[in-house]
Amino acid sequence: MANSPIKSPLSESDKEITGNVLQATLVDLVDLSLIAKQAHWNVVGANFRSVHLQLDELVATARTYVDEVAERANAIGVSPNGKAKTVVESSGLAEYPDNWQSVESTIAAIVDLLAQEIQRLRKRIDETDKSDLVTQDLLIEIVRELEKAHWMWEAQQA
Repeated sequence: MANSPIKSPLSESDKEITGNVLQATLVDLVDLSLIAKQAHWNVVGANFRSVHLQLDELVATARTYVDEVAERANAIGVSPNGKAKTVVESSGLAEYPDNWQSVESTIAAIVDLLAQEIQRLRKRIDETDKSDLVTQDLLIEIVRELEKAHWMWEAQQA
């Protein structure tokens, strides 16, 4: 379906800019949720249980915002694409290692991944400053939550 059945409240150029930002955010958050689940299944070592549970919190946060981002895309007349192939081809997050990982290496990897995603989202906040303040507000909310998570993961390294 080439034409959107949903009328956009945005101009075509603003819709394109904002739609691209939302799509990029969608795939990154889907990837983040999958990476956190992979880490959850494969973390081992002292403090395993607390890290295991904290990873599930991160999965829940990412999945909540996946849905919010996809619904925002729909609201502006852009069809979201969160298919596995799209995520693999489009995510900007670093790949997570295979097999079991120590608590320490898991924490370090999650700290790095969250820092990457926060940096990417902050750029997108700037990109939406003129195109769509409603989307920008959603991105700010996501960054606020991911920065809180980042702090909590970093605190374990201190």
